[in-house]
Amino acid sequence: MISKRIFASLPFLRNPSNWKVFGLNSQIKRNVSQSKIPKISINSKVSRICAMMGGGLALGYGVVYCSKKVIQSKSTLLADSIERPKFKISREIYNEADQSGLKITLYQYQTCPFCCKVRAFLDYHGLSYNVIEVNSVKQTQIKWSTYRKVPIVVLEGIGQNGYIQLNDSSVIISLLSTHLRHPDVSIEKLVTYYPTLKSMNDKGKTVFEHPNKYFVMNFSDLPEEKMKAGKKERIWREWADSVLVHMLSPNIYRTPIEALQAFNHFDEVGNWEQNFSKFERLVVIYVGAAAMFIIGKVLKRRYDLKDDVRLSLYEACNHWTRELKKQSTKFMGGNLPNLADLAVYGVLSSIEGCKAFEDTLENTDISQWYYDTKNIAVNRTKCPTVGLLDKKHA
Repeated sequence: MISKRIFASLPFLRNPSNWKVFGLNSQIKRNVSQSKIPKISINSKVSRICAMMGGGLALGYGVVYCSKKVIQSKSTLLADSIERPKFKISREIYNEADQSGLKITLYQYQTCPFCCKVRAFLDYHGLSYNVIEVNSVKQTQIKWSTYRKVPIVVLEGIGQNGYIQLNDSSVIISLLSTHLRHPDVSIEKLVTYYPTLKSMNDKGKTVFEHPNKYFVMNFSDLPEEKMKAGKKERIWREWADSVLVHMLSPNIYRTPIEALQAFNHFDEVGNWEQNFSKFERLVVIYVGAAAMFIIGKVLKRRYDLKDDVRLSLYEACNHWTRELKKQSTKFMGGNLPNLADLAVYGVLSSIEGCKAFEDTLENTDISQWYYDTKNIAVNRTKCPTVGLLDKKHA
């Protein structure tokens, strides 16, 4: 949400004539400015452990907010001027019907929920892209970047340095969605609508915030109905990031056996054998499972989950499906998924294959919606753009 502090720090937003780009009117702006999101800090030792473990632990590390003080705002996203090394492409997703003209490279951890969100968006829109799997221990593939989290999307062949770097899953999705709606507006210009706030947390560490990340920009007046739909979509996208994602780690690492099962699953679907030595894999799997079992308990208390954490996960999923029933629509977007559907689906897809996921399908009503969304977002059987090919590089 855009707070009063952020409005004050960004001159572009002080001019009411620019609010229509965000689909805002004065009443919506007041409502948004009054919303408050709790900022939660976590023990620095826990953060260091999670950062060291990387990929499989992204479920525990990537969902943490830090209390912070704004020290600088920039009018553009972070863009590194250093030469970007070339790395082996892990997978190539090619769609012969893609007419976007975008050359996209996604730096990711396969099982990171935020990376899963981005892939769901790219697949749904039939965009071709290359995947570079980041070694979650050494992080070699993103050491060139001053932004050291995944996902990172690089748009090749444009920008001052021959590429434009996009950070933060929600920024990536919002900016690319805006571009698909308004292909006549350059990526370089769109980047200026998603400023980065450089901040200092209570541990003295520099962090980055993207205040407009849930906004898809509009360059013409929208009818009231579409403005309301856009606001609702933003609320549920934020819910996926600030509520649903916090249910995952305490559930998939609920017991030592489940934690080990989860890491073995991550090893398989993440192709860790290609990115780790045998010793590194054993360390990540066994030490990681033990560490995340403990950290899962910390996160359970941190986010005030129920004693049986499954119940909190079920409650969150039922909250989503109740809203669908209230709308009497197949998806939150109506007849087709919108960005909220893709966000919730992406987050949940990160634990598909884990016992927590199987239990959730058995004990909630989310199964039908989940597989309907997957059928469209991934299999592409009901969308006009078809022909996705997944080429794995040995």
